[in-house]
Amino acid sequence: MLLHLMESGRQAHRTGAWDDALAHYETALTLASEHDEARHEADLHKWMGMVHAERGTLGEAARCFDLSRNRAESAGFREQVGSALICHANLEMVRGDLDSAADLYLQAREIALERDQERSVAIIDQNLGIIANIRGNVALALLSYRSASERFKRLEDDTNAARALMSMGMAHVDLSEWDAADSCFTESAASAERSGDALMSGNVELNRAELHLKRRRWDAARESVDQSLSVFNRLRTKPNIAEAYKFYGVLFRETGKPEQSDTHFALSLGMAESCENRLLQAETQLEWAILHLEEQRKQEGVLYLNRALGLFREMKANREVVDIQRRLDRLTEMYLPAVNGWGAELSESKDPYQNGHAQRVAAYSVMLAREVGVSGWDLSILNIGAHIHDVGNVAVPAEVLRKEEALNDNEREIMQVHAILGESMAERLHFPEEVRPIIRSHHERWGGHGYPDGLAGEKIPFAARIVSIADVFDALTSPR
Repeated sequence: MLLHLMESGRQAHRTGAWDDALAHYETALTLASEHDEARHEADLHKWMGMVHAERGTLGEAARCFDLSRNRAESAGFREQVGSALICHANLEMVRGDLDSAADLYLQAREIALERDQERSVAIIDQNLGIIANIRGNVALALLSYRSASERFKRLEDDTNAARALMSMGMAHVDLSEWDAADSCFTESAASAERSGDALMSGNVELNRAELHLKRRRWDAARESVDQSLSVFNRLRTKPNIAEAYKFYGVLFRETGKPEQSDTHFALSLGMAESCENRLLQAETQLEWAILHLEEQRKQEGVLYLNRALGLFREMKANREVVDIQRRLDRLTEMYLPAVNGWGAELSESKDPYQNGHAQRVAAYSVMLAREVGVSGWDLSILNIGAHIHDVGNVAVPAEVLRKEEALNDNEREIMQVHAILGESMAERLHFPEEVRPIIRSHHERWGGHGYPDGLAGEKIPFAARIVSIADVFDALTSPR
């Protein structure tokens, strides 16, 4: 009866019938506890944790893995202890807690070495390499990947050896060690060919294309992308085809062919959206944004940067991609300069006295915010909002902006529209939602006599109050 329930649970688990799987596991666990079947109890707790991990209830998954480990330890079943540790480490990787994941993997590695479990050690080393790479310790990542690849070779597991070697190659690319990277990719491709893993062969060639792009070897990069796309088309694997199109977009952008680059980025994005690959959507929009900015299409560039930012932040919040922070960091490097350039062009083009105004307001706002304890993402949002607080000025006639004497009632109404228009522009360009109240409300006043909504006191968004102070200060201290 117990074994039948366990197998029924496994079958339900494999088909994605998670509620049924949990019900079978829980009933089996009751029976196992009654008969003191510690090994089965440990396995059942682990399997329940795996169901919870797959359905996204991560806290409950962690609890189940702990129960599995504790039960196995109490009964002296070291193999089950190691298995529970690996499952828990995989979970912490998903949750983004790299320190906990590394600690759990190392504990599991000791057990695997003790029991001469070569495959488990190789898998653990591969994951430790990923953690080290995310942390920026590429040298340690290479050691872990090399250990994994050598163990997989001894096991004659060409598929996993190819994967480890490909990871090594990518790490060498990060270190600008081009020849070492090329050697790893060549060895990885050979392992993939021996295993008959066509998809791995295509992925290796695509990673080799990235190496060629870094080395500015355009013809070699084109050949590698062509080869990878040939494989992906034969396999009809849409996400990989979309990835190849993204690389074409980068290649054509770097070789001065913007129209072809546009076409391939559009193809990549369309396919990524159709197969709901949000990471590829974000990466493609980031690369496309660079093209837009290089071609002086600043508004489109800012739009695609914002779309990429939104997707990366969402994936980070949901812990969908382990090394998402590195991608966010790359985006952030170009984000503020691009937004600042676009905002300054719109808000300062009609009034020479406004030159540098947005940058000064942003600098003052950041200083004020830091003094009152604002940090992290909130400070970034404030900085963005301050840089573009006046973008709505694009709709205000130049004679109104440049008028030095007091505005009449009609002119004042025209001027006040810029806050609402600016918010609308930010919304259309997919700026983070937290930015929009800064733009709309930076002319509100504590006593309620500001515009456009006549907000008073703490009803005025906090970030808008800071930008308002900085805005007025710059107006009072500018040459005008």
